[in-house]
Amino acid sequence: MQEDFRFYKPCKELQPYVRYYWGFKSNQLLNTLTFPIGCPQIIFHKQTPLYIPELGTAQPEFTISGQVNYPSHLYADGNVEMIVVVFQPYALKAFLNLPVSLLHNLEISGYDLENKHLRQLAAQIFDCEDTSSCISIIEQWLLLQIANVQTPKTAYNIKRITAAMKRLFVMPSTSVTELASTACLGKKQFERLFNELVGANPKEYARIVRFQKSLKLLQHGSEDTSLAQLACQCGYADQSHFIREFRRFSGYTPLSLLNVCKPYSDLFNNPT
Repeated sequence: MQEDFRFYKPCKELQPYVRYYWGFKSNQLLNTLTFPIGCPQIIFHKQTPLYIPELGTAQPEFTISGQVNYPSHLYADGNVEMIVVVFQPYALKAFLNLPVSLLHNLEISGYDLENKHLRQLAAQIFDCEDTSSCISIIEQWLLLQIANVQTPKTAYNIKRITAAMKRLFVMPSTSVTELASTACLGKKQFERLFNELVGANPKEYARIVRFQKSLKLLQHGSEDTSLAQLACQCGYADQSHFIREFRRFSGYTPLSLLNVCKPYSDLFNNPT
């Protein structure tokens, strides 16, 4: 085996909550740069967890990852097998029943939440050898949580934030007041709900969206497109603002990143 990387599409009922799943197996040394993607994740490491030098620690075997606003490297010694659930930006709270803001810039062990249902899920995944079967187990668990935990109020709040999020993806420079109006909420109430469901305040999240949109344009753009044009299309104030923000979220300027890796936007691509 060299490397095996596969994406899996969620069932129709879970698509409002889950963007996609992916599984990865490798016996090769791994050294890759990751960026803030704007989506929380649940990660199952069935072999050696990934090491993050910026944090000076490895991910837990069973990881709950909230919104992060910094780049990081991922290292592994070549003994990797992992399954990842990538949630919609606002959906993790529906399954954990806690404010996602508590996970801001954190990757914690799922066992630390002392949630017996999560522990049961982890036990099933670590006992299962086939990735496709693991995805089926995860889907069954997520569907059960929706049926047992989600209230009409929770579903309605998700719809409010979904509407605001769609507008933000089209125009990342949309003001918080306008986003609140889209969600039919007052500004303070909207900010509180957004932070609770998404795990970052609207202004900070909009910065991640702008960055991810710039990755998308770099990924698909023409060599003739200038940085000033990219800055304008992504809602940055000017080229200097674009470069400064890009460096914060990637560790590189837009042009220097092209020499390190091929730009790819997790938030604006659907790999399934």
